[in-house]
Amino acid sequence: MAQYLTQPAQYGLRQRLPFTAAPCLAAASPAGRSPPAEAAARTIQQDLKAGEDKMANTATRVRIAPSPTGEPHVGTAYIALFNYLFAQKNGGEFILRIEDTDATRSTPEFEQKVLDALKWCGLTWSEGPDIGGPYGPYRQSERKDIYLPYVEKIIENGHGFRCFCTPERLDEMRAAQRAAGKPPKYDGRCLTLTAEEVTTRMQAGEPSVVRMKIPTEGSCKFVDGVYGEVDIPWDAIDMQVLLKADGMPTYHMANVVDDHLMKITHVARGEEWLSSVPKHILIYQYLGLEPPVFMHLSLMRNADKSKLSKRKNPTSISYYAALGYLPEALMNFLGLFFIQIEEGEEMLTMDQLASKFDPENLSKAGAIFDLQKLDWLNGRWLREGISETEFVARVLGWAQENNRFGEGMKLAQSRITKLSDLPDLTGFLLKGDLGLTAADFAGIKKVSLEDVLQILQAVQPDLETIFEWTAESIEAELRAISERTEIKLRNLLAPLFIAVSGSSRSLPLFDSMAILGRSVVRQRLKQAEAAVKAGVDAAKANNG
Repeated sequence: MAQYLTQPAQYGLRQRLPFTAAPCLAAASPAGRSPPAEAAARTIQQDLKAGEDKMANTATRVRIAPSPTGEPHVGTAYIALFNYLFAQKNGGEFILRIEDTDATRSTPEFEQKVLDALKWCGLTWSEGPDIGGPYGPYRQSERKDIYLPYVEKIIENGHGFRCFCTPERLDEMRAAQRAAGKPPKYDGRCLTLTAEEVTTRMQAGEPSVVRMKIPTEGSCKFVDGVYGEVDIPWDAIDMQVLLKADGMPTYHMANVVDDHLMKITHVARGEEWLSSVPKHILIYQYLGLEPPVFMHLSLMRNADKSKLSKRKNPTSISYYAALGYLPEALMNFLGLFFIQIEEGEEMLTMDQLASKFDPENLSKAGAIFDLQKLDWLNGRWLREGISETEFVARVLGWAQENNRFGEGMKLAQSRITKLSDLPDLTGFLLKGDLGLTAADFAGIKKVSLEDVLQILQAVQPDLETIFEWTAESIEAELRAISERTEIKLRNLLAPLFIAVSGSSRSLPLFDSMAILGRSVVRQRLKQAEAAVKAGVDAAKANNG
């Protein structure tokens, strides 16, 4: 096992991989519930006894597997669109799976947001947690009992081991490695434990995880559908945890087992996972299974080539929906990263993208998320892509999204003397960039511009920790910030009124933030911070 080399001919994108999977666990119900434990156990054991996969060719099957741990990212739409177009091009199936093994950060709210966002994008899947399918359940949290036999097989074959190292010991180990200028990775302390020692410690109830063994010599060589031949030394690979102390698998273990059982033939994901391929190849080998074709797509980047992140630019799909971008335009924009077009061919439907799609022409260069180009393309779709009747319907639908307009009207009723007051009072709910400057914050009583900047910087990280974005949770968090920072609540809220609504006279702040949504509020606070900081810096320069 010194090296693993996938032959280019075997993994060519135009050639369907001879890949099969285990027998169907059991048809999931529409709700995607787990099959009976006994039936699942029997099927898994049959799969494990089969040894090396010798199954016949199967149709192309690809998947998108987002984690419901936050607002749905445009990067998720980017990867999902590639997989969708790949399936369309090859007459295959596009599958949705929810990877929620991170129980502390995964929430039903975020899962629903992911589903809603991908549906808004115009993507459809043939199997998923919302519609079921023959290889369910499609949530990893509902598949816990499925993974254990595979982990046990790896241990029984001598390719995995129990690790009893405490988090404190691991932290000390990594700190020492960093101090010595070495990359942090597991040092193998528990690798040499005898079977008797493991049994004794397990019987004593000592917490443990299962780690995988890594070859000590050579390298992992494989062919990626985008990067071509890749060679990663084994000494750069950590002894990955496969099973956590709580009995849940890590991403790496669950990913391999699920892709196998769901008959996934091609795995297309972001390039950040390229370095994990050796681990995944080893797991496939340890289980006697055939890996899928791997394709690692370049990450989307800002114009300065930095990684696209919410700290610099809006990244949430819900943000672009809230600002009135058409899903056709967003998908059109993302799809241009995957095709080659002539000048004047920029405006393309999903079907046209699929017809021009050619994964063999993918570039390793980063996909630049050019907001100006997206704006230009969205404008063309508004003018040329939909009829006047459809335009009116889209506008009305957008205004009612998340009942934003309706809830705003309810809040405004007690604050107006005539209906014509509504645009000034509620217009901020439908605006994009408020165009604020430092001067907009200069008139706040008892709060200097430097204080405004401090407040804006203080509230943003804490607001990001809110799981359920409601008026009540926002109020509770802002009151907690006030107590922690010892800033009077009215002084804390005053800059936020302006940052969120563009005015000191507006609808109730907490309700307004809830209606606008997390992604819009995040962007407005960032824009306000930038405006105020520019004012503070200018004042310092003038005084200096």
